[in-house]
Amino acid sequence: MGMKATEALDISYDDLPMYLHANHSVYMDVDGASYYLTDVNDRYWRVQDTSQINEKGHYVDCSPLVPTVSEFLELPINGIDRSVKDLFDSATFYASEKK
Repeated sequence: MGMKATEALDISYDDLPMYLHANHSVYMDVDGASYYLTDVNDRYWRVQDTSQINEKGHYVDCSPLVPTVSEFLELPINGIDRSVKDLFDSATFYASEKK
């Protein structure tokens, strides 16, 4: 997992899938919460809650793993029952910078 950039991205919803394919992850801040949208070995996608850390020191998953970005963006996030697509207009996105 990378570090959250300080400067927000200027990105459209239509550009988000290509951004994710190229960069593998992005932070999404919405409604006072921060989520990490990321791939798993370039094969599956998931949303992680950055306020929770598991025993391995990683963010806790808050969505099931799915194989396509399009499915991932429309999948409800556990606990809020809204998808990235639903939240996009009220969210701010930040690059995930490598350490």
